[in-house]
Formats: sequence, structure tokens, C-alpha cells
Amino acid sequence: MINLVWLVPCFPLLGFLLNGVGRRVFPKGVTGIIGCLTVLASFLISCGIFNAVRADGFTAQTVHLFDFISAGSLHLPFDFYVDQLTSLFLLIITGVGFLIHLYSTAYMHEESGEGFARYFAYLNLFVFSMLLLVLGANYVIMFIGWEGVGLCSYLLIGFWFKNADFTKAANKAFIMNRIGDLGFLIALFWMLQQFGTLTFTEVFPKAAGLGMHATVLTGITLLLFVGAAGKSAQIPLYTWLPDAMAGPTPVSALIHAATMVTAGVYMIARSNVLYTLAPATQWVVAVVGVLTAVFAASIALKQNDIKKVLAYSTVSQLGYMFLGLGVGAYTGAVFHVMTHAFFKALLFLGAGSVIHAMGGEQDMRKMGGLRGPMKITYITFLIACLAIAGIPPLSGFFSKDEILGQAFAASPLLYVVGLAGALMTAFYMFRALAMTFHGTFRGTEAQRHHLHESPPAMTLPLIVLALLAIAGGWVGIPEVLGGHHGLSAFLAPVFAPSQPFIVRHEAAHRTELLLMAIATALVIIMILWALRLFNRYKDDGKPFSGFARVLADKWYVDELYDAAVGRPLKSISGMLDRVVEKAGIDGLVNGVGRSVRWGSRQVRMIQTGQVGFYIFAMVVGMVILLVVGIFL
Repeated sequence: MINLVWLVPCFPLLGFLLNGVGRRVFPKGVTGIIGCLTVLASFLISCGIFNAVRADGFTAQTVHLFDFISAGSLHLPFDFYVDQLTSLFLLIITGVGFLIHLYSTAYMHEESGEGFARYFAYLNLFVFSMLLLVLGANYVIMFIGWEGVGLCSYLLIGFWFKNADFTKAANKAFIMNRIGDLGFLIALFWMLQQFGTLTFTEVFPKAAGLGMHATVLTGITLLLFVGAAGKSAQIPLYTWLPDAMAGPTPVSALIHAATMVTAGVYMIARSNVLYTLAPATQWVVAVVGVLTAVFAASIALKQNDIKKVLAYSTVSQLGYMFLGLGVGAYTGAVFHVMTHAFFKALLFLGAGSVIHAMGGEQDMRKMGGLRGPMKITYITFLIACLAIAGIPPLSGFFSKDEILGQAFAASPLLYVVGLAGALMTAFYMFRALAMTFHGTFRGTEAQRHHLHESPPAMTLPLIVLALLAIAGGWVGIPEVLGGHHGLSAFLAPVFAPSQPFIVRHEAAHRTELLLMAIATALVIIMILWALRLFNRYKDDGKPFSGFARVLADKWYVDELYDAAVGRPLKSISGMLDRVVEKAGIDGLVNGVGRSVRWGSRQVRMIQTGQVGFYIFAMVVGMVILLVVGIFL
């Protein structure tokens, strides 16, 4: 079964080619079937690979496809690497990806036939790129997939390209990702210079031979983290992700839940040996992660656009994943990637169901009272809110608790800050739930008559994801609660090379239970507070003021970036355009043309048509030649 792993990315690639080439020919039904079935086929093969990997005695395998780069001593084959981490990500990407494809068949039904096919072609290409990223056996193949998801995000965020704001959002995502990708690329060249290879199975043992605190490893891992910060929206490269809401809602679910934004987490988890050997970088990752978690959560508290709330929630949850990576809780970080894929995809698809019923409206102040006409959407959205808030026994509780527990063991300060972010998460999610589904309807009469539950193609993925959001965390029940952390045992071979270098600070079981109880109690208090404040929400039309306005305006970070980077670059580029381009380069080129034209006009005056003048010119020429011949 492992040898068939090449089919996993090939099916979405085939879907991209078929829908791309036949976009003007295929009817919507055929396009939707091709887009969904190709991802479903990849999911089924991924299930077979996952079962093979789970077998006793399985060891990681490299599947050779062809020689990719061979120059001198450098040899980089195009290989796929299959181990426990790969198989888990394959399930997440293809499983959640299929549900989003199925949901899209109903959500995008109003698109023209060509636009519908273009959408599914981009979606298939996105899945292909992400699969390539996680399957690559070396950093070059990973980087190809890394750039592929960046391109696809640009295409999908700017899908409705006739809207100038949407194209600006797509450009912003593409450019900010390029900033991070530059750090990734420099790290690859540095690794190549240091180790002579970029293949995982060769790089990691050589890195371990350098020992702890090696300066070269600190430099490489920091540069890799720059790439991860760009792709996974960490401070300071996070501002593109909320603007990515410009794309269709299923695209937001795909980017924010199971694919692109988790690429940085996967890359660091795959490179766990390098990071364990560079404790200084790990602290940078942990601090940036926890600050991102709290900072983004604070912004989400005062957002009124339902998709913007979820966008900043994604940035915050990614911060928790990086906090886990930074404190050495690699399993916890991957665990949160999995549970986050379930409840965040559910939240976005639930929001899409609401937006679909509201005729495109995204402002929660104009919603309210939707739990009556949209019972399935409401119940599934409520389950997702409970999961992301960390209420036991839903999935988010186990993964977030594991990260916070490891953070407490590493530094109580990290735990306190992380817990503050978790409390804000509970508050803003139930604020969104109450403003959207509780109280009385605040929209227009036309919207009221349009309210309806979404079709089965949209509600079925909601139900499946709701079940996963409930039970997805049960694979990681900690021993302190009487469980066996199955995911930890499953991923143990992946993180085994790091174990000799990790200094564990295990908290006592009594301390773990106390931390769980405190966190859960405080989260419940925040939920009840949010429901009390917003259950009967009425829009008074007053804008936010004071500190609330700072949060609503996102701490003015975009304005700061525009003032510090955007406007100076525009001024410099304008000066270069006027002085260097137009006055300099264009002036030189145009000056040559004008000089030739002026010279030709002067030479033309010699042609007078008078024979006497011509004889005189000949005599002068002969005299000049005679003088030159005598004296030179």
C-alpha cells in the first residue's frame, strides 16, 4: 500500500487538469463530481496508508519516484517520505478537504459554469500542493509544495477578481508569504552548505552530531521559523490571514483549517531534531506563539464580521500550536492541528451556511434569532464553539490542555498568558454565537423571508465535522484522566530522535488536575458572561470608543505597517520612477534618439544641390587628407 502513495497527490492534480482544461465544456454537475471524487480517492488511499503505518513493526519508508536534481556532489531525488506524521496529515488534508469540496458544490452553485470549474480546479491544485508539501522526503520537495499553496491561496483569495479589494487582499497574502519564504530559502542554502544535502534522513543525523546550542543550528532554525511565521500567520507576518476572508467561505475553511496555515507547524514538527538542538530558537517560537495567541484573541473580541472573528481565532489557535512546538510539546502541537482542523472547518462552514441564508450578509449586528430557522447549523456551530473553548470532553479540551500543561512545566508565565488567551477565546466565540443565533432577528424583511436551512450538501459536512469535533480528541486522553494517549504512542517514532535532548519538567498528576479544573471553571464563567451580555443583543448604532475602538481597529497594526513600510516604499518607488526611470534611463534612451535625429537634420543641410559647393567640399576634403598624411 505504501508504494501507492504517489497516487494520493496525483488524483487532485488530475482533477485540476480535467476541470481546468474542460472549464468551458463540462456542466457544473460533472465539474463538482470530478473535484470531489478525486479528493475522495486520495482520502481512501490515505486511509489504506494510515492502516499500513499503524501496523506493528512499521518503520518509516522512502518511496523513490525519479531523480530530480543531480549536479556534482548534490543529489536530490524526487522521493516521498511516509511515516506516522505524514499519514496523519494525509488523513486531515484529504478528509477535511473532501468535506469542503462537497460543501462547495452547493455553496458555489450560483457561479457561472466556467467560474465554477475554475474554482474547483484551484481547489484541487491547492490540495495537491499541500499533499506534496507533507509527502516530500527533502526540503526541496517541501518547498515546491510550500510555494504551491502560496500560489493557490493567491488564486482563491482573489477568486472574485473584479472586486479591487479582493485582489488587494490576494496580493497582500502573496507578498507577505514571500517575505517568510525568503527566510525559508536562505535556510535551505545554509543547510546545503553545512550538511551537503537537504534530505531529511541525512540532515537530521548530521545535525544531531553537532550537539546542543550549535550556532549554525540556531541560525538555520530561526530562518526556518521566519518561513513558518509567514505561512502560519505569526507575529509580525499575520495580517494577511484576516484579509484572506475576501475569498469564498469554503476557501477560508480550507486555508484556515486543514491546509496552508498548518504548513509551518508541520515543517517545525518534521524538523523537531533541529529545533530541540536549538533551545534559543525554541524560546523564540514559544514566546512569539503565545503573544500571537493573546494578541489575535484580543482583536477578535470586538470584531463584528463573523468571518473576521473566525480569522483572528485561527491566528490565535495557531499561536497555541507554536507555543506547543516551542516548549517541546510536539505531539500536543500536532494534536491541536488535528482537532483545530475539525472545529475550525466546522465554524467556517457554519458561518458560510449563515451567510448563504442571509444573502451574503456577514455583519453579526444584522443577524440574530437564527437558531429557529437554522437548527442544524446552530447545533453544529454550538458544538464547534464548545470545542474551541476547551470544554471537556470535546476535542479542543484535550489538545489545548496538553499544550498549556507543557507550557506550565516550562514556564508558569507562559501558562498564565496562554490561559488568558483561552479565556478570551471562550468569550468571543460565544459572543459570536449569541449575536448570530440568539435574540431577535435584526436584518431586513427581505433577509427574513430568505432565511432557510442550507441544503444537504452543506449540512452533511457540518454534521460529520461536528461528530469529529466531539470525539476527535479522544485519541489523546491523558493518563491523569485514566486514558492512554494513543496519538502520543503513534507519533513517538517521529519525535524519538529529539528525546535524548529534551529536558522534561513533568508536573505532578495533582497539579495537572488542578490546572484542568481551574481552566475549565474559568472558561465556563467566560461563556456565561458572554451569553449574558449578548443573548439579547440590540445594535444601538454607536461606534466603539476608547480601548474597544483600538481592538476593533486591530491595534492599528495595518496602519502602522502602511506608515512604516507601505508609504515609504511608495515614496521611494515614485522617486525612482521620476528620477531614475523617466529622467535617467528613459532620458538616456530618448536622448540618443533625439541626438541622432538632430544630427541627421544637420547633416541633411550639406545636401544643397549646388555643384559649386560640392566642388569646394571636395577640395577641402583633399586638403584635410593631405595634411593628415603629411603630419600624422
